[in-house]
Amino acid sequence: MFSVQRRVITGAALLGVMVAAGGCSRIRGHQGYLVDSQLLATVQPGIDNKASVQKTLGLPSLAGQFDSNDWYYISRDTRQLAFGSPKPIAQTVLHIRFDQAGNVAQIEQTGLEKVARIDPVKDKTPTLGRKHGFFEDLFGNIGRVGTLPGGSGPSDNTGG
Repeated sequence: MFSVQRRVITGAALLGVMVAAGGCSRIRGHQGYLVDSQLLATVQPGIDNKASVQKTLGLPSLAGQFDSNDWYYISRDTRQLAFGSPKPIAQTVLHIRFDQAGNVAQIEQTGLEKVARIDPVKDKTPTLGRKHGFFEDLFGNIGRVGTLPGGSGPSDNTGG
């Protein structure tokens, strides 16, 4: 009798541990362009133009804002643990530059070395003026409604 109960309890505990551990698994994600190295190898400077690059690689992720002769194909793989922020594990930025005639002039491929890590400081930003508390912000305008600048309110009949 006790061995059956022990097996049921052990099985339930193992199931609970498996469910809890499943929440801590790493989540992999992919954003952007899917890079195909075989197709990428077929694009050659001086041979291809905008139309052939678009047929081979598809539309770019974005085009240059200052010069439409710059095309960017951007891909990023991330890893995330449970409820944490996703962290990049791989990145590919393919920059294709065209000359004025629309032919491929240069192909540049970069990776994670271009990713900048920014850690904002969590201190408070100093401001001018006095500090307001929660209740002062909440109840600070009571009695000020309807008052005119200079101290005379709407019920002041000292006019002329």
